Amino acid sequence: MSKKLFKYILNTIPRPILIRLSYVARPILARYLKGNNFTDPIDGKSFKSFLPYGYGNQRNNVLSPSTLSLERHRLLWLYLQNETDFFTAPKKVLHFAPEQAFYKRFRKMTNLEYVTTDLNSPLADVKADICDLPFQNNEFDIILCNHVLEHIPDDTKAMQEMYRIMRPGGYGIFQIPQDLTRPDTFEDDSITDRKERAKIFGQYDHVRIYGRDYFEKLRSIGFKVEAVDYTSKLSDTEVTRFCLAKGEIIPLVRK
Repeated sequence: MSKKLFKYILNTIPRPILIRLSYVARPILARYLKGNNFTDPIDGKSFKSFLPYGYGNQRNNVLSPSTLSLERHRLLWLYLQNETDFFTAPKKVLHFAPEQAFYKRFRKMTNLEYVTTDLNSPLADVKADICDLPFQNNEFDIILCNHVLEHIPDDTKAMQEMYRIMRPGGYGIFQIPQDLTRPDTFEDDSITDRKERAKIFGQYDHVRIYGRDYFEKLRSIGFKVEAVDYTSKLSDTEVTRFCLAKGEIIPLVRK
């Protein structure tokens, strides 16, 4: 598949349809790209290369042909596997906008009471607005909310809702696209042209670019926050083989 065709598909087909189409495409891509250069740690399969991905400027060698995971998904998997009891301890988990790379695997884990939520995803158990969640106070041990908040106009309310439903002693991982060279988060609702928004914000449907102040905003809600640079704990060989983004931060929050 050419880069131009791949980019066209990503930018024109609605995400719910892409999710359904991917079930057909994945086995074909995995067979075509089979090799030994790079490994997806989520399923252990290796390939001669990964696929390109990205809106606007595409990143090469980042999308796993088998799980359709990106750098952030593989980093999160390694962190949960190596640094937490996520795969062994009994936990009640809420997963916003569940990623295909994780959905079936987490669903099968007998130690988890696994709940998914989103407004539009066909993988969501509960269709809900992140700013008005239909869950009880202190209900979940773990909350996964990755690459969601940059789409939410009132991210303060969303953060407050997630704090409300997290159990004391619980934790969450709230990954976002983040520019660590930028001290302050940038928003500008006056930019309405889709192409201009994609150029400035990374995607037309992103409402902000988070800066380093993202961590302080989470703290202002009440969370204890740790900016985890997990790639610093991995060897350069592992970072390359797993196709990770060196220096990418995992925002770990606790209540």
